[in-house]
Amino acid sequence: MSKNLRERAEETAKEIQSILGISADDHPKEVADAVEGSIIRALIAERDRCAEVARHCYEHDARKAQKVADEIAKVRSVIVANLSAMR
Repeated sequence: MSKNLRERAEETAKEIQSILGISADDHPKEVADAVEGSIIRALIAERDRCAEVARHCYEHDARKAQKVADEIAKVRSVIVANLSAMR
């Protein structure tokens, strides 16, 4: 079974708390929220970077560049939908 983003964030939060030597019961939601938010921001930034690279690679063909960029941009909608479903 694959893990969703929240499960990964919670697992990482526990690892961070262990490294810091603090109880896993010490603000677990807040730590997991911070980890999850960081991952989301990184995914969105990477999606934006990929869209920009696609536009640059296809600058000689504006139609194709826009199509590739639009497909990459759909990732943001998928991320938001998945996060909404997790809440």
